[in-house]
Amino acid sequence: MKKSKRPAARKPATRKTAARKSAAARTRPAAAKPARKRAAKPAAARAGKDHRKQLLLGMFAKEVPVTIRLMKAYPPGQDHFTPHERSAPAARLAHTFAMSSGVVVKAIHGELHMPPEFPPAPATYAEAVESYERGARELLAALEAMPESRLSEPVEFFTGPGQVGQIPVADLLWLMLLDSIHHRGQLSVYVRMAGGRVPSIYGPSADEPWV
Repeated sequence: MKKSKRPAARKPATRKTAARKSAAARTRPAAAKPARKRAAKPAAARAGKDHRKQLLLGMFAKEVPVTIRLMKAYPPGQDHFTPHERSAPAARLAHTFAMSSGVVVKAIHGELHMPPEFPPAPATYAEAVESYERGARELLAALEAMPESRLSEPVEFFTGPGQVGQIPVADLLWLMLLDSIHHRGQLSVYVRMAGGRVPSIYGPSADEPWV
């Protein structure tokens, strides 16, 4: 009976053989990984610039009635009242709102020049209120008709004490809106000190509680 042949024993791998296998593995093209799907950006992010005009228009439309309401809460017959010798009289402070609106309208129409030309201060507080109401209507109409691209265009304006530079129209509009809100806070102090009732602005006031 013939003996079956045993399979030849495998020779242990030498260092040279291992090195060749390692090099071959490094040069072998890796299996392609499945491409990851990019998450779709929200609509607001995709069209962020397209919403800037509507955002500004909505903010101005919301703040203007609040400002008018506070202006009309100032008690009559105290046009020249001032809480401090360095503070502006009430009629001139009220005129600040119309001045800001005028700057916005001129910037939108490309008619703003430095230094800005402001209309003379009205003789009475009531005239200042009427001027602001008229200017606010012009502002909202100009903003509504303004092309979206105008917000990115440059306009010359103050950038610091004694400094003038180019800024986007959008930045100027935000600056004027926030400046009006700042002066509205000043006027609320005038209303209280002159004996008027401070209405609700961003929440309840002592004269107009919500509960």
